[in-house]
Amino acid sequence: MHTELRVVLTMALLRLIAGTIEISAALLMLKLGKVQSALKINGALGLIGPIVLALVSSIGFIGLAHQLSWPKLIITGLGVLLIFLGTR
Repeated sequence: MHTELRVVLTMALLRLIAGTIEISAALLMLKLGKVQSALKINGALGLIGPIVLALVSSIGFIGLAHQLSWPKLIITGLGVLLIFLGTR
């Protein structure tokens, strides 16, 4: 399988898994029907989101490493870092 396709498939699979977790959590919130439980579930999702963002971004950087110059990779990495800092 072509390397770029493998990278894209990995990124998409991680996003599909994250989406499945999000939908499952929403259904669990509805099933439990309590605000306290929903907040706990939401807190767990708040941890998962940044982890998935970091993983997918890292895989993308690895896939682009041979195509971009070092300055462009650094600028892109700083952009992801700014996203994390801006959402703290």
